[in-house]
Amino acid sequence: MSILNIFSQDAFGVMRLTDALREIKYTPSRIGQLGLFQTTSIDTLDIAIEKDKAQNQLIIGASPRGGVGQTFGKNGRSMRTLRVPHFQVDDAIFADEVQQVRAFGSEVAVERLQQKIADRAAEASQFFGLTEEYHRLNIIKSGKLLDADGSTLFDYYSEFGESAPAEIDFDLDNANPADGALRKKCAAVIRQMAGILDGLPYTGIHAFCGDAFFDDLISHPEVRETYKGYAEASTLRTAYVGANGQQNSFGAFEFGGITFENYRGGANVGVATDKCHIFPLGVPGLFRTVYAPADYIETVNTQGQRLYGKQWEMPNGKGVNLEFQMNALQYCTRPRVLIPGKRT
Repeated sequence: MSILNIFSQDAFGVMRLTDALREIKYTPSRIGQLGLFQTTSIDTLDIAIEKDKAQNQLIIGASPRGGVGQTFGKNGRSMRTLRVPHFQVDDAIFADEVQQVRAFGSEVAVERLQQKIADRAAEASQFFGLTEEYHRLNIIKSGKLLDADGSTLFDYYSEFGESAPAEIDFDLDNANPADGALRKKCAAVIRQMAGILDGLPYTGIHAFCGDAFFDDLISHPEVRETYKGYAEASTLRTAYVGANGQQNSFGAFEFGGITFENYRGGANVGVATDKCHIFPLGVPGLFRTVYAPADYIETVNTQGQRLYGKQWEMPNGKGVNLEFQMNALQYCTRPRVLIPGKRT
């Protein structure tokens, strides 16, 4: 048995490699931890989203008995078709990387190669985890699905015929703010959010904040006065501790009906220091992730999985090529609820 014959074994088939990817503990992501995005698997490469246009509210006026009454305007419907993007990482393992003294026909090379592939899969899964967080955070920040270079894959405001809400100035650098001004800002956000959602249920309002925004917010006179003298005053001391022990947050606290969280970024994923991005929690179907099948013969018309892996022997017999891929579309069905804010 030659060293490369081991790649014909079932241990290195598409399904086994894909299972190995799933077993890796992915890089933690705050948005994933919050459970914002509902995940779905599909067996096609496109999704169709049908939306009812908003119907005008009608106050019915009096009309003569036996006469003609008012009529209702008909709801218009719009259909959008979105193609699931394909993300792929290519790699290779050469024969020399698993070379060692072994008995002819032994399983040692198989074991070493499995570990090599597991190591590469772990690295690839971190890349995909970071990519997914990047996509989701940018949707929350801008209503757009952005590619790695910052170009726009989908602008969901345009796709769904909506307008981006205006940025709210929280005026946090004001040395002498008016009493209650900050709470009024928060109340206005809550009313705006409730108006946008209309009859849709939600469980809370959350905001990802940049460092300067969060620092000025927690030191704002109105915030400090609200917490002083109460058991909750400990919040002022502990707000910089990770939210519920999460590593992807520098801290969080609630004020004015909004939970403000200092998002911990890195590797080109983060919130600008003077900004915050506000969104509702618990809205059915608001944030969605769709996984489509890989572009392999083995996966045609099957339900998509989050990650896939595959290997094949090099033509010159000196090693194997590795491929890891994700076919995922992240989107927001009502991007008008994504309200941006700024420190000043």
